[in-house]
Amino acid sequence: VFIAQSRASGSHRDVEDEELTRIFVMIPKSYTEEDLREKFKMYGDIEYCSIIKNKTTGESKGLGYVRYLKPSQAARAIEECDRSFRAILAEPKNKSSESFEHDYYSNNTRQEPRGNTLPFCMQPEFCGFEKSESRIQESVSKRLSVVSRLPFIQEQLFALFDLVPGLEYCDVQRDPYTNSGYAVIQYSTAASAIYAKYKLHGFEYPPGNRLTVIFLEDGSDSSE
Repeated sequence: VFIAQSRASGSHRDVEDEELTRIFVMIPKSYTEEDLREKFKMYGDIEYCSIIKNKTTGESKGLGYVRYLKPSQAARAIEECDRSFRAILAEPKNKSSESFEHDYYSNNTRQEPRGNTLPFCMQPEFCGFEKSESRIQESVSKRLSVVSRLPFIQEQLFALFDLVPGLEYCDVQRDPYTNSGYAVIQYSTAASAIYAKYKLHGFEYPPGNRLTVIFLEDGSDSSE
């Protein structure tokens, strides 16, 4: 695992405390914090574990955080734990948009990713999709269309979109008459597709080439 410090970050100490020691994992809803600690203690000294719960029902969302004492321990956990946990680095706690549901579904204005700072310190609550009138007005689906001025390489585009959990397939299509790139991406859930569009629309890949990501109709009920 190679971890780079963002130029926009503060001191190394701040980065170490808030960006490099806390990981986010997807877990069975039956897991307790003790179960989570038991699964991840083999990778290093754990400062705390927490499970994200529905604020109304108190039921686990199947998502959790594990905070280690050292960045190397968090990196080891991401690298060596079972892939079913989908372990990644978590957003710093001091981010103004602590809740993705609030940040993404309540706020109609979105800032696109700038430059090539890979935008995948994912906030976990994207899996807990909740209805919002502002979102229902936009036709969403589990399928995305990706367009660029440059042609795609199948393996590279797949790896890029596979950073969002739930990727089912990536179909790169070539136009023999132009040099542009076109691909169809499908996820297992609409929530994953929404998150991928939110993070990758406008992302420069390769540098200088901005991706255009839009929803494609897949026959499902978008109100879900």
